[in-house]
Amino acid sequence: MPRMPGRKAVPWMLLIEAALVMRTHWSRLDDRDRRELTRIVKKSHGLPNHLTKNERAELARLVRRLDLITAGRKLMPFHGGVRPSRR
Repeated sequence: MPRMPGRKAVPWMLLIEAALVMRTHWSRLDDRDRRELTRIVKKSHGLPNHLTKNERAELARLVRRLDLITAGRKLMPFHGGVRPSRR
């Protein structure tokens, strides 16, 4: 059976598209905020109870600035096939 050209290229294209979208959203933060977000995430080891109340609030503020909901919608095949939140 002949091989289909580009069959294995699709996952790479999706990864590249995801990287470009995340790069755009990451650039919304200034250098200070990027360093702070990196520090908090490293300190937490994925567990919010490893952070102080102030660090959790700062993490939430920085994640809101990243606008991950919009990033997720950009990565959907039909760009926003989900209804917006009612909030």
